[in-house]
Amino acid sequence: MTPATILVADDDRAIRVVLSQALGQVGHNVRAASDASTLWQWVRDGEGDVVITDVVMPDENALDLIPRIRERRPELPIIVMSAQNTLVTAIRATERGAFEYLPKPFDLAVLMSTVERALAEARETEKLGQATNQATSAPEALPLIGRSPAMQEIYRVIARLVNTEMTVLIHGESGTGKELVARALHDFGRRRDKPFVAVNMAAIPRELIESELFGHEKGAFTGAVNRGVGRFEQAAGGTLFLDEIGDMPLEAQTRLLRVLQSGEFSPVGGRQAIRADVRIIAATHRDLRQMIQQGAFREDLFYRLNVVPIRLPPLRQRPEDIADLARHFLALAQRDGLAPKTLDASAVERLKAYSWPGNVRELENLMNRIAVLYSESMVDRRIVAAALAEQEPVAVARGNGGNETLSQSVERHLDTYFRAHPHGLPASGLYDRILREVERPLLALSLQATRGNQIRAAELLGLNRNTLRKKLRELDLQPSRGAK
Repeated sequence: MTPATILVADDDRAIRVVLSQALGQVGHNVRAASDASTLWQWVRDGEGDVVITDVVMPDENALDLIPRIRERRPELPIIVMSAQNTLVTAIRATERGAFEYLPKPFDLAVLMSTVERALAEARETEKLGQATNQATSAPEALPLIGRSPAMQEIYRVIARLVNTEMTVLIHGESGTGKELVARALHDFGRRRDKPFVAVNMAAIPRELIESELFGHEKGAFTGAVNRGVGRFEQAAGGTLFLDEIGDMPLEAQTRLLRVLQSGEFSPVGGRQAIRADVRIIAATHRDLRQMIQQGAFREDLFYRLNVVPIRLPPLRQRPEDIADLARHFLALAQRDGLAPKTLDASAVERLKAYSWPGNVRELENLMNRIAVLYSESMVDRRIVAAALAEQEPVAVARGNGGNETLSQSVERHLDTYFRAHPHGLPASGLYDRILREVERPLLALSLQATRGNQIRAAELLGLNRNTLRKKLRELDLQPSRGAK
């Protein structure tokens, strides 16, 4: 390894000492400063092979210094460290020409390997990264929140992707914030001044998906009295976010694949090709590889979409982010006119102890409930426990004496059903069949619990009384004689 001169700038003396010792032990020469002006003087004098700098220093923000360094010495790699480990910081560091962004606290081994990588790349070419991105007018509001290592990695990936046209596939459980990632890629990218159009595949009837995406010509089908503009046209020049892509039927998958291959599409019933000037970002909570094996998702489409995968961790895997998220949601509630609230340490511990099956969306709903229903300004463990109790899933007994949620019970029975039909499933109608099988005992037992009182049963179920009566007739369920 050839010795190099490393310029270190950080107002924390302990960090300067640790980096000087670690880099010195592997043979590098280190010059360390506590302010940006000294660092800038060394750079102007032509010193240094790599810069390692903190963001916030007494005399200047390093993010404002980076463009000057890049203009003066475009070949000099700059490694940015920051305790302000937010998505905005990561994106701005990358946009302004940083070689790498490392959130504090960082792993020293990671920093050392980053220095060696920067030196190796600098030796291969005299000028690294000729294209210097200009600072953007990105919104200050944080689109994503989290200081955990998992979220820091997400930030770094987004920072590298914002100014590319690469197709992205976001994987993650429901409620993890997949659309927020898609919006961040759009809002901080080249297409931010153009539309961001989101489409949820699971919310569109199968027979209408192609018309919804590609539009239709007048008379293309019964009811098409006018020309319909599809989401591809609405998103022209911008970003099209295809949420729950795993719910797209195969025939629509085939058409989407042709668009990705050719860059053109035609409305339903039309012959004129339209250029698809959009960036595609897709998302799913499903295992698409398993769906490919089952014949439910096209393998070639998967590889077209999965150019850059981003996998969002569930909230239970990043408990260190829960407090920041909870405070953020309480602050949003205050901005909407509700009284300010503060979380105490016991509340934070109770929040961290919960498993969050609904992920960040569930946490947001909980904070909104607390903001609305509880008058106390200090939120403690008792309030959190009470609010959580209101949203606990219904529990049912298992044969072995244990308990499981109703959702888990249904999943277990459905798994048994699918395993019992390895060579063929019903052609169609499974969704309605399952709903009927759940609905019938639910209504019957609700009537039994209310002794046939339809008014009380409707209240218990959260249904309109007339709706309940209609369902009882459809299912041929007769309430006991004398019931209201």
